[in-house]
Amino acid sequence: MSTTAANASTAVTDVVESEISLTRLYVLRATYLLLIVGLGAMIVPSLLSHEPMARGVIPSLLGAVWALAFLGLRYPVQMLPLLLFEFVWKAIWLIAYGVPQWASGQLPPTFAEDFQNIALGVILMPLVIPWGYVYRHYIRQPANRWR
Repeated sequence: MSTTAANASTAVTDVVESEISLTRLYVLRATYLLLIVGLGAMIVPSLLSHEPMARGVIPSLLGAVWALAFLGLRYPVQMLPLLLFEFVWKAIWLIAYGVPQWASGQLPPTFAEDFQNIALGVILMPLVIPWGYVYRHYIRQPANRWR
């Protein structure tokens, strides 16, 4: 049984090594580290010290992204869905909220900071994510069976 698991692990490692360069793996790890540092500075203080009646939905969600980014340092390819999530939610915010607020001139007080942080993610993530790998393993690969 352990031999089968070891063979499967080796096969996965071989596929990743043949599809994604070592440089790209380091770029992915640097991106996870950026998430750890950036979110850590913004979110962790509010998770550790907040009002008892605080709603806490957004800090909790971003805290989960922060915690999972640590796994990305060790498993950069397996944690790609985390980077995809980061890209998609930031793109949705930019399209649905950021651009309309900017165009209308009705900007909330936190707009400049939010826009800068979110737009950076929308620009950075497409450059970092190995789209060929994503296409082959998340789009083109047959889906898991339903029953």
